[in-house]
Amino acid sequence: MKFLVVNGVNLARTGIREKGVYGGETLEKINGELKEFVKAHGHEVDFFQSDEEGKLCEKLGQADGKYDGIVLNAGAYTHYSYAIRDAIAGIFTPVVEVHMSNVQAREEFRKKSVLTEVCKGEVLGFGKNSYKLALESFWL
Repeated sequence: MKFLVVNGVNLARTGIREKGVYGGETLEKINGELKEFVKAHGHEVDFFQSDEEGKLCEKLGQADGKYDGIVLNAGAYTHYSYAIRDAIAGIFTPVVEVHMSNVQAREEFRKKSVLTEVCKGEVLGFGKNSYKLALESFWL
């Protein structure tokens, strides 16, 4: 199986910003661990990150049919991007929404996701392991 992990706005600064929330490891290091994790299970993974909403939508559309599953951490776009929501709804490849933090235990505005309804599932609150759990959901 082949997967795509998509990270949105501000996630390139993982390991630098709000370490108490997102941890001290960079996104590059997390992606490296994810690549090894997926490979150990006999699968492949690609990665994409952008702070731009339109580029995220384009990538989702381009990924349709090329991957068995997509793991998406849209960052703050989770809470208000109907464009990303529509991009997910417009593809056949299943998408699992992820968050490293437990957004339900944070600020009120973070508790609502406009993406969840069009995703296969949602994993939140397990730090970088949220990505592993989301990926694992495709082959378990």
